[in-house]
Amino acid sequence: MRRHVLAFSLLALANVVARADTIGPIPLWNGNGPGETGTLGPEHDRTTDTDRRPAGLRVTRITNVTVPTITIYRPAGSGRVRPAVLVFPGGGYQYLAINIEGTEICEWLNSVGIVGVLVKYRVPPREGPPRFALPLMDAQRAMGVVRSRATEWGIDAQRVGVIGFSAGAHLSASLSDNFEKRAYERVDAADDLSCRPDFAMLLYPGAMLAPDSDKLSAELAPRATTPPTFIVQTEDDSVRVETSLTYYLALKAAHVPVEMHLYASGGHGYGLRPSSDPVSTWPARALDWLRGLGVLQPSGTAPGQR
Repeated sequence: MRRHVLAFSLLALANVVARADTIGPIPLWNGNGPGETGTLGPEHDRTTDTDRRPAGLRVTRITNVTVPTITIYRPAGSGRVRPAVLVFPGGGYQYLAINIEGTEICEWLNSVGIVGVLVKYRVPPREGPPRFALPLMDAQRAMGVVRSRATEWGIDAQRVGVIGFSAGAHLSASLSDNFEKRAYERVDAADDLSCRPDFAMLLYPGAMLAPDSDKLSAELAPRATTPPTFIVQTEDDSVRVETSLTYYLALKAAHVPVEMHLYASGGHGYGLRPSSDPVSTWPARALDWLRGLGVLQPSGTAPGQR
């Protein structure tokens, strides 16, 4: 029975993306981005036949990304202004799980009337700077570009959030805590706009703590201007659950609205793919939270009403 439900869910997502209006991919930089060394080989899928397959389905793991891009997924019938979410796949800053934590997430967002913006940021780390340094530049740039073209893409520039998975959750948190100044020199007018997310969703975050410590990494310092945040993790995650607990407490101390859901089991890297674990219900909890923020209309409200 569960196999039939999974097949139906994936078919529904396929139908959503088939109807969606996709724009891009659009390069974030003219030429090489700041800090790009050009020493990596060609971009490729590093997935092997022995890699884990959540829900029995392949995960596409893209690495050697030197040309970061955004791809816009707009819901079918985009005749009205909609909220948008920048999507940051995970992969330990070594690769991007581009389908399970990227395209599949954009398809889900489209199904609830949200514009999905898939951000393909630079991985793996270059020699020298911290592993998140170039991805943070890409994230800041992506937010500015989206806001600069919000009217063109039917996006409400005041309702642009982020969702990240694993290392992508760390990147989402880094953007949430580091938006007052760009990490690179100004390129154009898009960099004059705020790169602060209006809200952030962090799924099984990784790389949040300093090595051998329960303290947050130095780049994570929540304060009152950090956006409202939603966190999901499981106790049996390969990343210690203290990761989420520590960031939650830091947000609480800074008086940032935060909602956290901790589950007993479910592991890591599941994205939206269903399982018998209750953590598979996280999308419903996220939608409730977005309605509470006013990003989405309350359940049962007709379009145009609040």
